[in-house]
Amino acid sequence: MDKKILITGGAGFIGSTIADLFLSSGWDVAVLDDLSSGKRENVPAGARFYPCDVRSAAAVDVVVKERPAVICHEAAQIDVRKSMADPRFDCDVNLGGLLNLMGAAAKVGSVKQVLFASSGGATYGDTLQIPTREDHPARPLSHYGVAKAASELYLGVYQANFGIPYAALRYANVYGPRQDPHGEAGVVAIFCGRLLEGKPCTINGPGKQTRDYVFVGDVARANLLAAEKGFAGALNIGTGVETDVNELYARLARAAGVEAAAVHGPAKPGEQSRSCVDPSAARAALGWKPEVTLDGGLARTLAFFRTRMKA
Repeated sequence: MDKKILITGGAGFIGSTIADLFLSSGWDVAVLDDLSSGKRENVPAGARFYPCDVRSAAAVDVVVKERPAVICHEAAQIDVRKSMADPRFDCDVNLGGLLNLMGAAAKVGSVKQVLFASSGGATYGDTLQIPTREDHPARPLSHYGVAKAASELYLGVYQANFGIPYAALRYANVYGPRQDPHGEAGVVAIFCGRLLEGKPCTINGPGKQTRDYVFVGDVARANLLAAEKGFAGALNIGTGVETDVNELYARLARAAGVEAAAVHGPAKPGEQSRSCVDPSAARAALGWKPEVTLDGGLARTLAFFRTRMKA
């Protein structure tokens, strides 16, 4: 396969980490991002940058101009709570943006694979099986989760009708350096910022809700392996380990040297009680497994925010 990739959302926390890794692995990288939440400084110097909205005609022009072999689609409306407050906007960005890109991919004919940032938490919803495997029924509790599940179905249509294979990488709760405080795992960024500022941290509800926290560098590596192996299908990208929010706060507070307890606020609508994915299929298909422990990843994330505060 031609090692030429277009990464949408490549100025964001996950997308820019993916861009860094693909560049260092010898790929020709272009980044498309409207900078609504991403940051221009996150885009690696070796990547061509196109500042445009994934829903726009300009995005179609980028696909036609670049003629990528792989599209890595990370651009999204990522805030679950915003999706509940404004589902039409969530649909417009997450489904409209995907369809705009895929229409261009079908037109240009160069695209041999799509890497799609799906969700291993929001699409499954509250599940009967923990850790959750890829064959579990989709029971999303948020509009964001519905859009991610629908995106995989749309990608299946393009695979069947236009011969464009896709890898739906169902991320658990991704955290790490450059993280934005919005989205499914934004709690890590929020806690880091407030702990370093000496401000109290608020936990929504009793704090017993669990998540599977996976380090962003491990997620980037999964994308690279899927591209280089030409994988098609759905894979969970997580650790298989549940951590509740109370425990997450305790670990971060300990790493930050803070003894103050968190404050508890009301629970939020659309929030799952448990979420944890089984990553064994990714190990079998890609030889991938998470390499960064939660404590190690939290320490690296805290160090990033500490450095940024001093800058």
